[in-house]
Amino acid sequence: MKINIITLGCSKNTVDSEVLAAKWKEKGHEIVFESTKKSDIVVINTCSFIHDAKEESIEEIFTHIARKQRGEVKKVFVVGCLAQRYKDELQETIPEADGIFSFSELHKLLEEKEFDLLKSPKRIISTPKHYAYLKISEGCDRECSFCAIPLIRGKQVSKPIEMIVQEAEMLAQQGVKELLLIAQDLTYYGIDISQQRMLSKLMRKLDEIKGLEWIRLHYAYPMGFPYDILEVMNEYSVFCRYLDIPLQHISDVVLKSMKRGSSKQQIYRFLETIRNTVPGIALRTTLISGYPVETRNEHRELLEFVKEFRFERLGVFAYSPEEGTAAYEFGDPVKTKEKNHRVREIMELQETISLQHNQEKVGKVLRVLIDRKEDNFYVGRTEFDSPEVDNLVYVNATKPLNIGEFYPVLIKNAESYDLYGTA
Repeated sequence: MKINIITLGCSKNTVDSEVLAAKWKEKGHEIVFESTKKSDIVVINTCSFIHDAKEESIEEIFTHIARKQRGEVKKVFVVGCLAQRYKDELQETIPEADGIFSFSELHKLLEEKEFDLLKSPKRIISTPKHYAYLKISEGCDRECSFCAIPLIRGKQVSKPIEMIVQEAEMLAQQGVKELLLIAQDLTYYGIDISQQRMLSKLMRKLDEIKGLEWIRLHYAYPMGFPYDILEVMNEYSVFCRYLDIPLQHISDVVLKSMKRGSSKQQIYRFLETIRNTVPGIALRTTLISGYPVETRNEHRELLEFVKEFRFERLGVFAYSPEEGTAAYEFGDPVKTKEKNHRVREIMELQETISLQHNQEKVGKVLRVLIDRKEDNFYVGRTEFDSPEVDNLVYVNATKPLNIGEFYPVLIKNAESYDLYGTA
């Protein structure tokens, strides 16, 4: 059969879809990703992180139910976080779906006796072949008041180092040059295995793999941060000078209510230590705006933090109340219009900061990984940019460039989120 896999949400879902794809291919099925053409089966890997993600997932399900009714698809199956969290409701409201499977039921969909997403190293890569995501753990032990992930994915389970290395070697043999390490809480890796944080040990093992040229770290929780990974970043050039740290807020009032376990003073000290230890590092963070106890005073405090710290990369979510979380009982007192206004204020400030950072790169030669060709430009990224979420470099080349290769690029112009150069 021809199976079309649609993936919504985060990169962790992307990895899950790739694992499922490999299992179906082993059974002789044809696999496509994100196709609009006819197929026997559509599998929708859903997200339910925030309200907008739920809406997108439901709309996608109805889109393919309609395709099924037109005869373009024979069966529609639903998996992922929305299926895990709202299976009963989905079965009642969307009976046209041919199957809704929680994580513990995926073996039924695969027609296997048992199946564990985290312990299946084989994958069919859905990203461009020169980069891939590598999930090193599943779930989260944190109790952040706004987050439903522990309710959906459960407690943290770390993948053994040997298994991660095996998977990374397989990816490198397939031509992957950039590896993006992901987890719900990357820096907590290993605690459940040995009662110690093991990320630095894993990083040293990954450095030994031939073929990998960039390794990037995503989703580092700030409290209890293992500073030894910064020394590894300095010691081994394969690790990008890039770190993704979702801070969520800076106000002590909001941080306490969010149950983040940190204070404003601790965060400032933490970020300063990182920048002092790894000169030139690009820090990405994610913030939440409009959290229930956030007044305009706390919002102004957050704006001042963004202005003062000048993050290289930054994104903002409007707060979304999630059933079952500690913050849900606070309601949603900040009006949607006000939330959106606060989000815009933060992003307008960040746009100015990003432009200033980019203008500092004009006249410099940067190493750029080419992702694709777009009209008359090649489009790539520096080590300071992760796929999908960060800045792009548009390259005007005097001769053909190879997709998935690195090139020195002279930066000649800069915009808020794009650089322009020649190779």
